[in-house]
Amino acid sequence: MFAPFKLCLLIDDNYIDNFVTTRMLESASFAEKIVVYQSPAEAIDALRDGTVKPDVIFLDIRMPVMSGFEFLQEYDKLNIDKENIKLYMLSSSLDPTDIRKSTDNKYITQFIHKPLTFQVLEDICT
Repeated sequence: MFAPFKLCLLIDDNYIDNFVTTRMLESASFAEKIVVYQSPAEAIDALRDGTVKPDVIFLDIRMPVMSGFEFLQEYDKLNIDKENIKLYMLSSSLDPTDIRKSTDNKYITQFIHKPLTFQVLEDICT
């Protein structure tokens, strides 16, 4: 099956969530390559130095040291082509403030509640 995206970047501090989401992405043939970072700061470094050049990013909100929203502040400072990157907030948060902040952010394409589903992936690809 043809993968609609070349590289998908998953940023989440939770190992189990990363395992489940990665398996879902692989089962759906969502991307040719999936790169996972448990540290948003390391993901920023990889984006900055060109180690990863994603088409799609799935970003968690609640992470220690650097939250998803703090990641977005650092992402904004990066000198990379952001226009061709779809960034999705993938979170279990039900906090209306988190959802509003996500949907108000110029880089966030959509807020998605965990867990990721085949239906959501299909919607992203259409």
